[in-house]
Amino acid sequence: MTIFEASFDRHSSVNPLKGENRERMNRRRILMSAGIVLITVCLNGQLADSTRTILKGDGKVDSTLAVLNNGEKGDSTLTILFAGDIMGHDMQIASARDDSTGIYSYDSVFKYIRPVIEDADFAVGNLEVTLGGAPYKGYPAFSSPDALAVACKNAGFDALMTANNHSADRGPKGIARTLRVLDSLSIPHTGTWTGPEERDTLTPLMLKAKGISVAMLNYTYGTNGIVVPPPRVVSYIDTVRIISDILASREKGADLVVVFIHWGNEYDSLPSPLQELTAKTIFNGGADIIIGSHPHVLQPMHATADSSGLSDPVVWSMGNFISNQRKRRSDGGAMVRIELKKEGDKTLITDAGYILTWVWSPLENGKRKFYILPCSEFEENLEFFQSSTAYDAMTLFIKDSRRLLDATCTGFSELISAGRLWIPLSR
Repeated sequence: MTIFEASFDRHSSVNPLKGENRERMNRRRILMSAGIVLITVCLNGQLADSTRTILKGDGKVDSTLAVLNNGEKGDSTLTILFAGDIMGHDMQIASARDDSTGIYSYDSVFKYIRPVIEDADFAVGNLEVTLGGAPYKGYPAFSSPDALAVACKNAGFDALMTANNHSADRGPKGIARTLRVLDSLSIPHTGTWTGPEERDTLTPLMLKAKGISVAMLNYTYGTNGIVVPPPRVVSYIDTVRIISDILASREKGADLVVVFIHWGNEYDSLPSPLQELTAKTIFNGGADIIIGSHPHVLQPMHATADSSGLSDPVVWSMGNFISNQRKRRSDGGAMVRIELKKEGDKTLITDAGYILTWVWSPLENGKRKFYILPCSEFEENLEFFQSSTAYDAMTLFIKDSRRLLDATCTGFSELISAGRLWIPLSR
């Protein structure tokens, strides 16, 4: 059994359970009382004082991107955490603004999910807004305050994907400004570029730690009909180009290639035939992992298990990570955590799981606030919420998500919190 550690402050109050919640708690008690030994990976006494480097496509180390790593010498397992759509609707922009100073801050949004993000070796999210500058606006032409990117970095995100249908919402200037802001914050990114030379030089985005090099490639189905004029470049889905990028990634030393792709039909809970065909082509072209976004709701996750681990894992859609979409199924999503391990010349995908997340939007001091909650931390804690209405909405999201994923997922397990540990939940 694989155990994922996280540093959470547990809420001491527990809601008296009933019905399905009681059944879930009973399952958890059975797991614990059965004498299951929870095993964590030890760092062999090494202090976390070495660095991991994030390499650009030309193989040169950008020293501004060196960040703390959990030790190169001990734990040989590399964890990558993927998050879905990071949106910026009007209500979120208003929520982030301090009306007395005019200063924006999104740090509180990640208050409860930050330990999960920080626990991974690499955390990657889909930045589905531009940082195009004022005036700030939500749907349909997104431009969020730079503070959103600052908060993503503060929360522990190591890289952001920028190719999506809103990449060109503020035109070529918005594309360029978004990249300048991310660069100024030393946040690695891929998916859009200021010009073709930059695209060719900086593709792939290479993540490297613990002797494993992971190439990140990012593509989108389109930009809502907005034509992107040269020299700006948005990476569109073109399977010939994708396969060429995969091969180039291998030549540049990638042990494993991840394709992060913006695709599918909005609000559909199952992948479309076009998604399935595209995935098959990409895997045949040499990709190792496919991570999907765009539908704003969860879709299934599939992987094939064998004696060495998992192969061809595809996450069709992770749903929303943070947004003001409050309709059923669109008010949350899942973070996907994948474990890699190097054995000789081979890099194996040893485990895959997901953590359900839900966006809580209480009214505080007359203003709507937004918080990303790890569901298993709060599904049995009614007292945490201001009203039973919010709690009921979260539990409905959990119920819908589990009904879908339990029936359709292969190779992926839901991860639930047990004290300071994340354990796979069997149902």
